[in-house]
Amino acid sequence: MVVLAALGGGLEYYDFIVYGIFAQAIAAAFFPAGAPAAALTLSLAVFAVGYLARPLGGMVSSHFGDRYGRKTVFVVTVFTMSLCTLAIGLIPTYAQWGLAATLLLVLLRFVQGLCIGGELPGAITFVVETAQRRPGFACGIVFALVNAGVLLAAFVNLALGAWLPPEAMLDYGWRIAFLFGGVLGLVSFWLRRNLEETPEFLRIRHDAAQQPVREVVRDHRGAILLGCCVVALTAGFNGLLFAHMPAYLGQVLAYPRQEVAIAMNVALLAMSLSLLAASWLADRMPPQRLLRASSLLLIVGGPMGYALLARGDADLLLVLPLLAIAVAGANGSFAYLLARLFPARVRFSGVALSLNISFTLLSGLGPLAANALIDATGWRAAPGLIVGAVALIGLAASFASRGAGVSRSDARG
Repeated sequence: MVVLAALGGGLEYYDFIVYGIFAQAIAAAFFPAGAPAAALTLSLAVFAVGYLARPLGGMVSSHFGDRYGRKTVFVVTVFTMSLCTLAIGLIPTYAQWGLAATLLLVLLRFVQGLCIGGELPGAITFVVETAQRRPGFACGIVFALVNAGVLLAAFVNLALGAWLPPEAMLDYGWRIAFLFGGVLGLVSFWLRRNLEETPEFLRIRHDAAQQPVREVVRDHRGAILLGCCVVALTAGFNGLLFAHMPAYLGQVLAYPRQEVAIAMNVALLAMSLSLLAASWLADRMPPQRLLRASSLLLIVGGPMGYALLARGDADLLLVLPLLAIAVAGANGSFAYLLARLFPARVRFSGVALSLNISFTLLSGLGPLAANALIDATGWRAAPGLIVGAVALIGLAASFASRGAGVSRSDARG
């Protein structure tokens, strides 16, 4: 059951993150030609629209998830997300439809954001309630498979880049990636129909919250704020790595496209393996220590890593995997820490609000902020300051979360 829940998250994240990987091609297809830098910024703004929709989608999904059960939300979100991904792969370009094509792209991205706003919080809630003996490691499996979805998107980019010339990639190669992701999502929808409801929700279903979002905002405001801070390092760092790094390395720093694609694959693989190790430790030691370790590493290592990249001659196969491993403690512990902050009757809603607020502000707007910092300062290593800032928030959260949350017996009621 845990693997099925995690598999859906991985496939949905493939659908969502593939947009960031192919941002340059999408900019050429859906925005007026003549200003490549402005088109890329507009393309990243559309990427941010998907994130801006996440809080609303999370509130809607979590309302039904806390009131009626987790399974139905899983099935609906993955089906809708898959249809949107297929549609993005098929819609005409700006040259064919003009502004209507761009507006349709924005609408589809918004609906994708609504769906993913409930997807990941639902997966965290589901696995914590299903694998109560090893909840930390179960959350690690979810995010390892989520990263596998992102890794698959990077691999598709690498394969298409080796198969197609650059002109074909800009013309139709990116569409193949979206169509492939949509088909995978429909397969995930078919598999998810076999999921069963979590034992913990079945125990409280007759006492389920009638207005869970209102209840969690009224009674657990402090937990929501702390949850946002617990998620901050993962949201900020991963948003820059997944959505901004490929275009940043290729377009701003002029690294070879194939070299960037290979290094991204290696970094994502290193991230998945290291976060599994960290989540295994999260069941055997206070998970706050893992978050603290990543925060300390990236307060210094984030700015240093970007300074190395900005030189233009860094070894990407060394720098990117080391940065990915440095964040493993945060990636392997934040979901378990977050789920422990809320009782079962409002857990989905609490996790959704905390996760989506943090991801919207840091992952969704992070790439735009990185571009803006570079433009304002002329310093190509400026995005490293964002990594250092979210690491400071993570460090504070690692201390504030000591003793916070509900016990396992309280969590059931």
